[in-house]
Amino acid sequence: MSLYQHARDGNVERLRDALGSESTAVRKRAVEFLGELSDVDEQATIDRLLRAATTDEDPAVRGAAVDALDDIGESALEQLLAELTGTSGSEAEWVTARKFARALRADRPELRMAAARALGRLGDASGLQALVNALNDDDPRVRLRACEACGTFADPRAVPGLTGRLDDEPRVKRAAANSLGNIGTDQALAPLLDLLADPDESVRRIAAGALGKANNPEPVEPLARALGDESAVVRNAAVYSIIELLSNVPTQQSHAVRDRVVSELKQADDETVVEPLVEILIDGQQRRQRRNAAWILGRVAEPESTLAVEALAEALADDDPQTAQFAATSLKSLGGPVVEDRLVDRLGTEHPEDARAKAVFVLGQVGGQTTLDRLEALTDDESAAVRKRVFSAVSKLRAEGP
Repeated sequence: MSLYQHARDGNVERLRDALGSESTAVRKRAVEFLGELSDVDEQATIDRLLRAATTDEDPAVRGAAVDALDDIGESALEQLLAELTGTSGSEAEWVTARKFARALRADRPELRMAAARALGRLGDASGLQALVNALNDDDPRVRLRACEACGTFADPRAVPGLTGRLDDEPRVKRAAANSLGNIGTDQALAPLLDLLADPDESVRRIAAGALGKANNPEPVEPLARALGDESAVVRNAAVYSIIELLSNVPTQQSHAVRDRVVSELKQADDETVVEPLVEILIDGQQRRQRRNAAWILGRVAEPESTLAVEALAEALADDDPQTAQFAATSLKSLGGPVVEDRLVDRLGTEHPEDARAKAVFVLGQVGGQTTLDRLEALTDDESAAVRKRVFSAVSKLRAEGP
């Protein structure tokens, strides 16, 4: 039976037995499964992982065992450090952090890895400098864990050291880029601009996803260029960041940034831009992001884009009045038969009153004879707000004539 089957069945005993395999790949995978499946009260598993972390002949297995202990929980990881540091678990965090920091200078790289993971979990700021120093460790596995731990602090003091790891091997580079994104200051994000052209897709995605945190418009054009990336995940991340960037830039710069964003997005492939904008508008949790998505869709989508029009029509009922208003304005800007058809479908009383009233308003701006006929049937609608919009829209459409 395969390791995967044992893991799926939760057969921890069989996975522990696999740690005695002659195959390095089998031992490493068994270690990884044990980290995913085990709890802090399964001391038998922890003991086997401790042995693997300290005595296995293969460095990849030893490193995986350290990570597995960390996955199980802080107490499991601390057992690996206890023999070296004498940590009791009942002392002040700063005392524990100091002992872990000393462990970063241990001879065994696995202990240095464990110390880096433990310091990241502990989160005591007194351990940050030791982690920054460990970014220059001879062992790339230690540098990787140090990069990851620095990201948990989100402290700008780690920026120079993390920036220096952006020319490291791929795993370390990705971890450094991710941690710079977690820190999120303009100084931390600046080095990520160049990574938008990195050969590694995951590095480009990390950079594109982080740059929306900037508080200045510098990333707009590089992110717009990323809309032409061969990778769909990079393109999506770029659109999300552009929307986030609009929400973050200072108010006095927002108008200029909006103009630049619209100009850049119009030059990109319509599907590349519209799909993530629609996703933000429908599923976004932040009102400012939904507002920006609604506003931009009316300026970059094609009038025939059913996806954009349906999302904007749905947003007429958004619980944020400003998002709903931007959606109405964008539908008016798009116009055309698709907009008219979708809004006529939303005039029924099963839809919220405010959304119906906004649909009538837009139809009064973009509708034709078919719309006029439908609106005239609503002049005795039960909603006063809808009736008011209907009378205005009908008057306008009649005045324009066929």
